[in-house]
Amino acid sequence: MNRRNFVRSALVTGAALPLKNNLMDESRTPKQQWYELRTYTFADTAQRDLTSGYLEHAYLPALNRAGLANIGVFSESQPESGVPKMILLIPFGSIGDFAGINGKLTRDSAYIAAAAPYLDAPAAAPAYQRIESGLLKAFAHMPVMEVPEKKPRLFELRRYESPTEAAGRKKIEMFNDAGEIDIFKKVGARPVFFGETLIGQYRPNLTYMLTFDDMADHDARWKAFGSDPDWKTVSKRPEYSDARLISKITRTFLTPAPYSQV
Repeated sequence: MNRRNFVRSALVTGAALPLKNNLMDESRTPKQQWYELRTYTFADTAQRDLTSGYLEHAYLPALNRAGLANIGVFSESQPESGVPKMILLIPFGSIGDFAGINGKLTRDSAYIAAAAPYLDAPAAAPAYQRIESGLLKAFAHMPVMEVPEKKPRLFELRRYESPTEAAGRKKIEMFNDAGEIDIFKKVGARPVFFGETLIGQYRPNLTYMLTFDDMADHDARWKAFGSDPDWKTVSKRPEYSDARLISKITRTFLTPAPYSQV
């Protein structure tokens, strides 16, 4: 039987069952989420209050109606100067969900009404100075966000910039395959998400978020991480040295808004 006839016969009789089984096995693996990480900057508290009201009463409810959940809204807890920035974290189940959300919002009459003060703010009194966004893909070893217990807590957002794209991929390998994510969990430094920035500033970089009870808990967990024997083993491997893989680390401490869903 020639190849063309074999393929036709396999499709008719079900002889291609191993391929179907492979697809079924893949379907049991959680798909990697996509994250929009959005930063609002403000000139004054009036802008911040207008944007915060929009997020609480218009934007988050509309995202929830559109099927999105666990939206995080945070403010800098240690701003360098001026009005603290606001950080918005939106998880998407697929790139199609990300691409389609704005179209859904334009068809949501409740959103349009509630968002009017923000959307219609005059040019002389805008709701913010600027919006910056990045699109991230979740790491394979932590494919979906892990929402922490709802109680007062401190969040730490960390960005690792790499000198080259190859170095960036190696650092992601360190988290995924060499056990760094598992070490965070073992010492109680609770991860919320890990993501590779595919669109955004300061590429190549990865960004992740941890959560702690307070700053004392933060310091204790990081100390435990640094002294963990598994971490010492991984970090001593020459191919994973910071000098090779990381050119800059930026960390931002965040406080969740009262209406944040994370």
